[in-house]
This record gives sequence, structure tokens and C-alpha cells, in this order.
Amino acid sequence: MLLDEKVAVVYGAGSIGGAVARVFGAEGARVFVGNRTGAKAAAVAAEIEAAGGSARGLEVDALDEASVRGFVDAVVGEAGRIDVSFNLIAVGDVQGTPLAEMGWDDFAAPIEAAVRSNFLTVNAAVPHMNGGGVVLFFGGEGDPVPNYSIGGFQIALHAVEAMRRQYASELGAAGVRFVTLRTAGVPDTIPDVMDGAEELAKSLNEATMTGRAATLEDVGAVAAFVASDKARTMTAATVNVSAGTLID
Repeated sequence: MLLDEKVAVVYGAGSIGGAVARVFGAEGARVFVGNRTGAKAAAVAAEIEAAGGSARGLEVDALDEASVRGFVDAVVGEAGRIDVSFNLIAVGDVQGTPLAEMGWDDFAAPIEAAVRSNFLTVNAAVPHMNGGGVVLFFGGEGDPVPNYSIGGFQIALHAVEAMRRQYASELGAAGVRFVTLRTAGVPDTIPDVMDGAEELAKSLNEATMTGRAATLEDVGAVAAFVASDKARTMTAATVNVSAGTLID
């Protein structure tokens, strides 16, 4: 298995975080799922355990330094170290309002949340990556979305990419790798009750070169590979999981 005996921390038990945690568990990792709602983290961990994996779900607020430190202390106290850390929390972005009409708080919210949560989770994990580890980011840089107002979300992703480059430069010699998974949208994450959900999913699939956008399982599979020792030469890099929608 790709992640046999690895200790992996996943922040966020939503659609993407849950999917990544499940694949990590299936690939042999000991998974610690953290979520602001502890019951949600516990439910994902229970699914991993039911499938034959090893997991524990804990409550953590990835925007609160004391909470993150307490969560990491609990993980290290139980598992002894951290090999993989992946922050997949929602960043509270407001979309659909043009920037010229948006208030500062709505614009800044996703930028602050993305930068703060990644900063706190990385800095808490790195001291416990004994001899090396992997930090994964989700999002990546991209062009403005045509005919749609995406608020501060894309700017938040650009800020996180700048952090990823800086961390990779500073901590490469310590054996810690930093990689971003970059998609162009995952249809499985679109709520069925959302207006235009079917049309949006169709457009995401049609924009690819393969006729099918990444699924949640696809994202988890790529994350597991990048987190594994088979990808040990990959750092300061982005991995394109867009099925050709984004061209490198």
C-alpha cells in the first residue's frame, strides 16, 4: 500500500477532506481526521475503520492556534509523529458579487482563513515530521473565472501558493516536501439542491480534454500518491488534477 505505516492528518471532514481521508486509510495510513464539528470527524473515521483502516476523528478549529496545537499534541501523543498533513477546510468565501461592489470583510474573509489555517497547521505539524514529511495544499493558482465574480477566493489560493513556495525553500533540507493539488472543480462537491447544479456539473465535465472531470476518489488517489515515498522527488510543485481543463 502507498501509505503503509504513515501517520496522516487531514483537516476537514467535508466532501474533499472526507474522500482524501478515506483513500489515505485504504492505502494503509493511520489517519487522524480533524473537523470543527467533532461528530463529523468521528463519522469519517468510523467509515475508514469499517473498511479495515485505522482512523480517529477529533474536534479541531483550524483557525485557532491553541486548538490546532492541542489537536497535533493529541496525534503525536498517540502516534508519535506526523508524516502527512493536509488542510482541506472551507474558507468562507463569498461569491457572485463583483469586487467593485463587495465589502472588505467579505473580500478578505477567504484570504485570511486560507492563509491563517495553512500557516497554523503547517507550523504545528513540521516539528513532528521526524526526518521528513509531506504537506499538501489544495487549490493552486488560476486565471480569473470568465463571466463570474469569485470574490477573494482565487486571491486566497494565490496567497497560499506563495506560502507553499516559501515553505518548500526553507524546509526542503529538513526533508519536508510541499505540493499543491490543483483541480478545475470537482462535480461531486456540487450540492444537489443548488440551483443549476446539473448544468454546472455538465460544464465542468465538458471543459476537460477527457470528457470527465476529477471525482472525489480521483483527488484522494492523487493525494495518496503524492504523499507517498514514490513521489519523494516532488516538492515546490503543483499537481494538475483537472483532466486537461487547466493546461500547464
